[in-house]
Formats: sequence, C-alpha cells, structure tokens
Amino acid sequence: MPDFEIDLSQESQFNVLPLKDLVFFPHMVVPLIVGRPQSITAIELAMEEEKIIFLAAQKEAGKDKIVPRDLFRFGVVGRIVQLVKLPNGLIKILVEGIIRGKVLRYSYLKSHLRAKVRILYDAVEMNDRLEAKKRHLLALFKDYIKLNDDVPEEILFSLNQLDDPEKITDFISTYLDVPITKKQEILKRWQIVERADFLLSVINKENQVLSFKSELDVKVRNQMMKSQRNFFLQEQLRVIHEELGEDEDSSGEIAFLKKKLSKAGLPKEVYDKASEELTRLNRIPPLSPEYNVIRTYLEWLASLPWNSKTQDELSVKKAKKVLDADHFGLDKPKKRILEYIGVLQRVKQLHGPILCLAGPPGVGKTSLGKSIARALGRQFVRISLGGVHDEAEIRGHRRTYIGSMPGKIIQGLKKAGTINPVFLLDEVDKLGQDYHGDPASALLEVLDPEQNNTFVDHYLEIEYDLSNVLFIVTANNPGGIPEALMDRMEIIDLPGYIDDEKIEIARRHLIPKQLVANGLSKEELTLTEDALNDIIVNYTLEAGVRSLEREIGKICRQTVITLSSSSRSKAITVSKKNIKKYLGEAKFPLSKMHTKGETGTAFGLAWTAYGGDILRVEVNLLQGKDKLTLTGKLGEVMQESAVIALAYIRSKSRRFKIDPDFINKYEVHIHLPEGAVPKDGPSAGVTLTTAVLSALKKEKFPDSLAMTGEITLRGKVLPVGGLNEKLLAAKRYGVKNIILPAENKSDIKELNKKLLEGLNLQFVSSYDQIYDRLFGKKKSA
Repeated sequence: MPDFEIDLSQESQFNVLPLKDLVFFPHMVVPLIVGRPQSITAIELAMEEEKIIFLAAQKEAGKDKIVPRDLFRFGVVGRIVQLVKLPNGLIKILVEGIIRGKVLRYSYLKSHLRAKVRILYDAVEMNDRLEAKKRHLLALFKDYIKLNDDVPEEILFSLNQLDDPEKITDFISTYLDVPITKKQEILKRWQIVERADFLLSVINKENQVLSFKSELDVKVRNQMMKSQRNFFLQEQLRVIHEELGEDEDSSGEIAFLKKKLSKAGLPKEVYDKASEELTRLNRIPPLSPEYNVIRTYLEWLASLPWNSKTQDELSVKKAKKVLDADHFGLDKPKKRILEYIGVLQRVKQLHGPILCLAGPPGVGKTSLGKSIARALGRQFVRISLGGVHDEAEIRGHRRTYIGSMPGKIIQGLKKAGTINPVFLLDEVDKLGQDYHGDPASALLEVLDPEQNNTFVDHYLEIEYDLSNVLFIVTANNPGGIPEALMDRMEIIDLPGYIDDEKIEIARRHLIPKQLVANGLSKEELTLTEDALNDIIVNYTLEAGVRSLEREIGKICRQTVITLSSSSRSKAITVSKKNIKKYLGEAKFPLSKMHTKGETGTAFGLAWTAYGGDILRVEVNLLQGKDKLTLTGKLGEVMQESAVIALAYIRSKSRRFKIDPDFINKYEVHIHLPEGAVPKDGPSAGVTLTTAVLSALKKEKFPDSLAMTGEITLRGKVLPVGGLNEKLLAAKRYGVKNIILPAENKSDIKELNKKLLEGLNLQFVSSYDQIYDRLFGKKKSA
C-alpha cells in the first residue's frame, strides 16, 4: 500500500472545493484559479489542516452559489502543493490528486462546504489478465491520439513512463475528450478491473466516431479540391478560347440553349433580354447557384409559345352541333356563346367583356368551357382559383427567391403550347386575400382586354401578350366576386336542371359514361325512367347532376358484382321496385312537414349556392314583454327583415285585426329549422311577416303554398333573385301555389316553360294583397 497521509481504515472529514467543467483524477497535478468566497475559505482552512482538500465536480457549471445537491458524490482527495495569492483577490493553487473518495454526507457550513468521505482503494496484484487489459488500453489510446487532433502526441512520452495499471487508467481518463458525466462514470469505478473494462468500451466507441468524422473530413476536402480544380480548369479553358478567338461553348449547354432560343420565335425585346442573360450565364461558373437560376429562366423563355397559334374553326353551325352534343338544355348560355363565336368569326379578335359562367355545382360550367374549346378547335387550359390567396400564384415570384417560378397564367400557356387557348379560371368567387397580396387585383390586368396585351409576370420581367387568349370564368355565387373584377365580366347564369332535364342528361351522357367506366355493355344494364326519377327525387338533393352520376355509378358497380357472382344473370333491369336493393333506403325522402301548413308557420323559398330550398319559418308567442328572439343561425340581413316585419305588423294592427298592445303581452320567438345551416338575405321578409301574423291571429297557414319577397316598413313587396332555383325547390316539394313580387314578372318570362308547368303563380306589389289572400275576407281556398 502506498504511503498516504490519510487513515484508510475510517471515514474522514474534508473541506470541499467545487470544480467547474473539470473532473479531477488521482495522480493529476493541476493548477487552479479560485475566486468564489466559499472556495477561498475552504482552501484557507485546508492549509491549516495538513493541506488536504476534497475536489468534487459541479453538476451545472454555470452555478456560483453551490449547495450539496449541486455536487457529484464521487470525487478525489487532493493535496495543495503550492498556493499564490494574486493582486486581484484571486488565489492560484497547484493541487495533486491522491485517491478516490465517496461522499457519505455533505455539510453546508456558513462560509463553505465540508464532506464526510469514505476512501476507495483497490489493492490488486498484477496478473496476466490485467496485463492484457493494460496493453489493450494503451494500444486503443494511441489510436485515439492519432484520430483526435485536439490531444497532443507529446503525452505519449509521459504515458510510456507509467507501468502501474491504476495510474495508467487515471492518466488516460484525464485526457479523454468526453462529457463530464462520462468522466464521472469512470471516476466512480474504483476497482481497477471494472474501470479498465469500462475505459476500453468508452475509447473503442470514441475511436469509431472519430474514424467516421475523419472519413467525412477527407470526403469534404476532396470535394472542395475537385471543385477548385474544375473552376481553375474552366477559367484556363475560357482564357485559351478567348486568345484563339473561338466559341468555347459550340458543343456545350450554352450552345444548346442558344439554339433553343433561336428556334422559339422570340420577339425582338425578349430575344435581346435572353441574349443578355445568356452572356451573363457564359461568365458564371456552372457550380455557382446563380448559374442554375439563369439557366432555368432561359429554359422558360425558350419553352413558352410566342407565335404558335391554332387556327380557329369559326363555324357557328359546327359550334352549335358540338354544344348540343355535349350538353342537354342550357339554351340561354348556348345562345350567348354562339353569339360570341359568330362575332369572333367576323372581327377575328374580340375585346368585349369576359364570359362568367355562374351557377350551382354540377350544372356543367367546366364542361361547357371544354366544349367551347372543342368548338373553336383551340387548346383548353383550366386552373382552379379556389383558396388562392397569394398574388404570386397569378403573377409569379421574382427570381430573387429560391425555387421561384412563373404564375399560373404563364404555366398554363406553356402547358397549352399556343398563344390562343381557351383559358378557364375556375371558382373565381372563392379567391382569398391576406398579407401575401390580393390575387383578385392581379386578375384585373389579366382579364382586362385593354391591358392584357402587355401582361408582365414577376418571374419573366418582360411583357407577354394575352390578348389572343379566350378567358372564361366560372363561379358558384357571383356575389362573392370583387366588384372591380365583376365590372370586366358578363354574367351568364346556368340555372339548375328540372327533373325531366336530369333524366334526359342521364340517358344521353351519364349512363353511357358509367357503363364504359365499369366495363358494362348496354345490354347488361337497363335503368327505367321511373328508376331514374326515383333516384333524382329520393337519393339526390342538388341543382346539378354530380350526385346523380355517383348513384348511377353505384348501381353499375353493384351490377358488376351481381353478374360476376351469378352465372344465370346475363342482364339486369333496375326499376323503382328494386332500386332499394342497389342504393338502400332513400337519402332525402320528401316529408309532408315541408308543405303542410300549421298555425304560427309559413313557407318561404330560398336560394343557395347549391340550388333552391323550402324555408320553413316557425313562430311561438310566449308570456313576456317587448322581446324578439331569433334562432336558426340567421344572418344580419335576415335578422333586420324580422325586425322590419314586426314593426310593420305593429303599425298595421287595426288593419290586421290584432291586439295593438301584443308586444307588451308576448315574447315573440322566431325559429328557422336546420339551425346549423347559415341563412341570410332579405327575400324572407314576407314569409316572416306571414308566420308572425299566423301566430297572432291563430289561423293556420294554407297547405301547398310558399312565398318569397322583400318587405319594407310600408308593406311594399320588392323583387328578389334566384327565381329559377326557388321554383325548382317548390316543384321538388310539390308546392303548387307560389306568391311572388310583381316586379319579378319579367324574370318569369326568361325561365324554362317546363319549369312553370303545374305552378300557380300569384304576383303581389304590397303585403295587403298577401293578407287578403291568406287571412282577409277575400281569403281563397
């Protein structure tokens, strides 16, 4: 056993010196600068007690005020060899590590820390196994020094002077570049064999990591050398070609771009811009990021159509044939499109308003755009504007941004490959707007015939002529289109289809399409007219035919399964009797509640973006005073209509033969069912008035009657919109008697005559006429 000045047979008390970012090992001799008051006190007391002090590492190096829980439990008993007081109040000491120790208890005194320590010493005799571990450890550590540039090779000389395994392990541990927690793990292993095994695993892992790092460093260094070599060679080659007066890129990428640009038919201004960029490209090293930016830009210029144009087929007769073949009905929109084509035939280029096809989903807006392109013999491009909220989607991004590219307009023209395609801008009413800009404002230049011949995309930074493009816009709700954009458009309404039209569309288009899509022949599946009518009435609720096509597709798939699983079935007929076998129970069964009148109710007609609907208004009179409650998710305009209706009724209480003081006796509660669906608009004014009057007079609202119209405080009935969809809803629910504003008479003449068949329309200009019809002496059956 070595000659220590410490009694190893019993536990000892020592003053504690906390260490920042350092784990002290036995046999180390290290100079330390001490400045913390509690550390200086501990050193001064140690100098009085045989210069022995306990060195323990802090868990967190940033802490200055140390308490027992901030220190690790394993440390080293050390001897202060030298002490020097510095002029700035700090102390410099030279400390030698003696032996490991485990702290049984830290004591926090007023000015410093003390610890009760158990000395840890492993008196092991040298044997062959330990000798092998020692040699293996020395070999691994030598490899570690070679791989780690931060450890000086000079320490190998000191290491070779050592023979004791314990001193060797502590020496190696001192110079390992591992975290404090890992060094603390080494320190706590006081038995030499266990410590040697743990050190072997730590050094082995570190060598693997350093080896990988070394390989990566070599790869990066080689890549950089290769890049620099290529750069110098290219520069030398360029200088040589300049001296010889030759074009060094006669067979390279720049020559290819130059050839491509010369064939693109660029206008003079564009070609000059391209030539300028090509010259810049020639001077930039290919590995430069700017090289790829310029090359991509030139490829865009070369790939865009600048003078490629399709020959228009301006035969009105052929256009009519194409439109009729692709779409059934839609007579008014077709007529306007044929007018457009007829004028185009004479003047060759139109500068009139942009056509906007407006209507509910599924009525054929997009397919009508395709038919126009087919009738004219032009390419067709469609871009969806739904949810677009960034102006750059239209105008493109500037080339300064990484990954920048042209906007949707220029991208669409590249896809079309001609300068005169039919360009469909779908769902323009769903454009967004936020801090990225206003895409609707960017569209103003695109859709204005007076401006779009000089359209500038931010990416191209040159003018592009859009005057040859035939723009067509679609929208579900024209009210959602910004006013400035609407001013450049001509709205063409595509109303919803009546049931007879849907049956004809299904026969001509939907059934043949689904038969082909599901691999069926005409002979294998037959849908009767009553089956189609049942699908339209009970399984779909729409103005268009998308849901109808889905249901027909479902029947086709069921048919395929039936024919595949049964050898007897060769053909299937679907009728009203067996429709439930294929589609299940009716999804939208018509309820008598929609048309059966009650006291305190009234039925209105509503327009929605997806077609028309019946609007049921319910009124309850409750005990209370001067209170109006509105429920059913009503919009601001509809709430105002309810207030106007109540004010009008109060002003006409004598005429309507009701208690003039009813407002002080009752709380009026107005509710519109389907409370989760938002409802708004002024056209429910007469319906709200009628429902309140029905409740006050305790008279039942007639069956099979509905109404629509805005009401004023003087009882005037003002015109409303969406008549086609509203009358479609009335027809669907079997409502035969309709009350409409007198000013809408002219609009009725524009509607499909089949839609009006079986409907009894009554036109009114004031609410008095409605009152007399429902509640007065002239009340009719």
